[in-house]
Amino acid sequence: MRKLTPAEERRLKVFTENSIPVTLIEPTTTGLKKSIMDATGPVRNYLKERGCHDFTCQGQGTQNKVLVKSILYSGFSTKNTRTSLYRPSTKKGDPRIWVYGLTAYADPNDILALVYFEGTMHAINISRLPLEKLVNSPVTNPLKELVSEISSKENRVPNELLGLIRNISGRGFIPSNLNADTAVGRLLETLLGIDINSSKQPDYKGIELKSFRSNKGNRKNLFAQVPNWELSKFKSSGEILDAFGYWRDEDFKLYCTVSTLVENSQGLFLKTDLEKEKLIESSSNHLVNDFAVWELSKLHERLLEKHRETFWVSAESKVINGVEHFQYSAVEHTRKPIVSQFDILLDQGKITLDHLIKRDRRGKTREKGPLFKIKPNALNLLFPPSKKYDLLQE
Repeated sequence: MRKLTPAEERRLKVFTENSIPVTLIEPTTTGLKKSIMDATGPVRNYLKERGCHDFTCQGQGTQNKVLVKSILYSGFSTKNTRTSLYRPSTKKGDPRIWVYGLTAYADPNDILALVYFEGTMHAINISRLPLEKLVNSPVTNPLKELVSEISSKENRVPNELLGLIRNISGRGFIPSNLNADTAVGRLLETLLGIDINSSKQPDYKGIELKSFRSNKGNRKNLFAQVPNWELSKFKSSGEILDAFGYWRDEDFKLYCTVSTLVENSQGLFLKTDLEKEKLIESSSNHLVNDFAVWELSKLHERLLEKHRETFWVSAESKVINGVEHFQYSAVEHTRKPIVSQFDILLDQGKITLDHLIKRDRRGKTREKGPLFKIKPNALNLLFPPSKKYDLLQE
């Protein structure tokens, strides 16, 4: 798929701002003439995850074609139609998708957003339609109604947790119960009555808590995930370090950012193979080429595991009589990432990878990542916009 224009990115944010999962597809000139589009990897994953259709279970031929009730959107009007999902009898039966009537709603290389909701496929042309104006219009319209219906959520638990943290903040500076970097988080969990354990489950009724000192520069990352070594040419972080590391201040290390857009100073870059559902790290050194592989499904799993719903809580810190005290000062609330857009953001270079590999004097290699990070201006393309609360100004 081609790179999104700034206008298309703004329109895509309308969906992410309202917690609406979407997938994107780009009809080509040939596709519009033949009334056929390839169901790409991201589209197939989206349809499967949303419970719409699983191409892997579908037989080839028109007799196995599946038709889905659909709606085409055009400003203040809509057209009821159907979407066909099938695998042709020819060749390998590569998955195909087609929205009947699309030729009147899209030009070649327009970007189409597909939203599957309660048994209906909604097709919205984000290259043409002014989504921001329609959703924010004082006049009721079909797109505004759709967005409102899907995005309506129950906020009981977040409001409950926010109220508890507000009460804690109102107590002023509270002495920590631990002398460590993790003290700021441990204290908050103790005050909330949360058991301190090693469980990977969210901390408070499904909400993850991430606390940090506000006077330290904190860069939020998405998650850490090593490659699938069985699928990779290199079998360890140590081998990656051996191939691309450098000496710096008596340390042998590889600290760098890797992207799909540009080759970095070590000659490293990322490639997305959306058909095979893989992320590949490669080198400009032709003796190495592709050397690390991640399965996109695993990256989706890690994203949801870490950030389905998170309270990022900052705290003011000061030492009183030799004991560090905290006053919790602000909360940033992020919710359910739009998993179907993770692959798009990788492909667009909005999500990057950081290597943090170092070998100590004893020859032991340590890898703090690889860390998958998102550019600040793209956060709202993956997450609905966060809600921010200044606890000290309330």
